[in-house]
Amino acid sequence: MIQNLEINKKNISVEEIKFRENNLKTFNKIGFPNRRQEDWKFTDLSKLIEANFKELKSNKRSLSVYKIEKINDFEHNYIELVDGFLKSSNFKYENKDKISIEEYKENKKINIDYSNSLINLNNALSEGGFSLEILSNYRLNKPLLIYNHFSDNVKNKIINNKNLIILNNDTSLNLVEINSDISEHNFILNNHTHISIGLNSSLKNYNIQKCKSNGFFYKYVKCSLNKNSNYENYIFSSGLKFNKIEEDINIEGEQGNCLINSALFLELDSHQEIKTQINHLKPNCTSHQKIKTVLNKNCKSAYQGKIFVKDIAQKTDAYQLSKALLLDDTSEFNSKPELEIYADDVKCSHGSTSGSINEDSIYYLMTRGISRKKSIELLTKAFLFEVVNSIKDIDIKKLVEKNLDRQIYGL
Repeated sequence: MIQNLEINKKNISVEEIKFRENNLKTFNKIGFPNRRQEDWKFTDLSKLIEANFKELKSNKRSLSVYKIEKINDFEHNYIELVDGFLKSSNFKYENKDKISIEEYKENKKINIDYSNSLINLNNALSEGGFSLEILSNYRLNKPLLIYNHFSDNVKNKIINNKNLIILNNDTSLNLVEINSDISEHNFILNNHTHISIGLNSSLKNYNIQKCKSNGFFYKYVKCSLNKNSNYENYIFSSGLKFNKIEEDINIEGEQGNCLINSALFLELDSHQEIKTQINHLKPNCTSHQKIKTVLNKNCKSAYQGKIFVKDIAQKTDAYQLSKALLLDDTSEFNSKPELEIYADDVKCSHGSTSGSINEDSIYYLMTRGISRKKSIELLTKAFLFEVVNSIKDIDIKKLVEKNLDRQIYGL
């Protein structure tokens, strides 16, 4: 039963109220996604929500005070979000005149209104989130950590929020998103993030799930890259009951580069999906995707990746690969790679493999005195660590490896 999914009309214009009402009307007509939609062919989210929620209410800002535990291993700037709302920020290592951070304000230029009902729902009910802008000719000295915290107030709530990240020309940012959750209840996060990367600029984004969660997460990322710009996204968001990340990326300038790497260890009864569409719209651009997943008992994962190459996008170099290790017969992995190419001077390829761990490898380690359980753990880490090892920042790499060890070894 869905209750109280109503538009908050306080302090917004008549135009915005109409925009929100139209989107809510569209959502109510379509409903939550199901298998009849191609983008959701592997998951019926509508049934999952019906099975896990007796009621569902819109999220409101909480007045409670929460102290979020910070990471002390290395120096960093930070943004704090509590239940989807911006709580505080600290850029003590930076020139603050070059950075703008505030609560998200509705921006019609970046809204998407099409047949994605979760985007329609977000457009209708969005509250919270942040807008971050890095002004031209500034490269941050330290990484920026986003502490995305969920309190005990999110029981049977749906959080709809938006983030806007703008990197102007000749800027760079290392961004680490850390989800933490003290709630043991079911809740939904429906997030839309818009990213704009300017000329000669670079964004490296790392997604980490700090603890297990009963949350159902959906994140839609729309990213545009300018000439000689770079976007890298590393996904390590294991531990959620349900998580789907969609990336829709437009490479709009020559010499643009996009990289998406993922290393997921799915524990008992976890569900993780990644869907990407990389649109090569200009010549001489590259994209590289590597999705690696380990699935344990009753886990399910899917990867849908599409590379689109426009007719003028000659000299495109695009690659995608998904690999999965299934540790139990009850686990399931689905892959759907796609290439749509209209240029004739390109280098594009894709591949997908899935299967169990090689028994000869396990036997080899066991003959060296290592138990079967420990052998599987070592082989699992070696399989996923290829992605971790590609991280250049030493502090971030240690943070990711520590989190991965906790998941694999139960530390």
